[in-house]
Amino acid sequence: MRAFAAWRTGLRAALLLARGRAEGVRLLDVGPANAMPLAAWSFVAALICLPGYAGMRGFDWMQEGSSSRAIHSAMAELLAFIVGWAGFALASHRLAAVLHRSSLWPRFIALWNWCNVLQYLAFFAALLPVALGSPDWVDQTVWLVAVGWALWLEWFATRTSLAISGWPAAGLVALDLAIGLIVEGVTGTAG
Repeated sequence: MRAFAAWRTGLRAALLLARGRAEGVRLLDVGPANAMPLAAWSFVAALICLPGYAGMRGFDWMQEGSSSRAIHSAMAELLAFIVGWAGFALASHRLAAVLHRSSLWPRFIALWNWCNVLQYLAFFAALLPVALGSPDWVDQTVWLVAVGWALWLEWFATRTSLAISGWPAAGLVALDLAIGLIVEGVTGTAG
């Protein structure tokens, strides 16, 4: 599968899932020979999300005031981004085996990667009211909606792509959140 075609198909699948349409998963049913290349190519989503992550972190830094150790903080944040992204991919690979879904993991991780692109777009858009100086209650409401939708999207993509019930899917979403919080805690301590 060619890289651009894989990316386009992955984003199309994520967009369908974002609208609650489970048929998005079927777009990534590429057969065993192409499953791992599809998963590997999907990690380009991390590169697509990196500017958004950096932008959100930069926005946070502007709100808090500049750091005297900006380069150190930026490097710690970059490392956190990489470790968080790769950490969940590795952990989910092992958990897919525990759930007897190893053969579905490449499709799952490809969808997880591409859904992250949409989640980052939602989070970035949720910062617009803050940037425009809207009241706190508007900022918080918009952020809550973005986070709620992002959690739902990850849960729906997980449940659908791994063909598991809601509780195990929620457990994988919780694992993703826990990894993110642990990495964020370490980054906060290091920065």
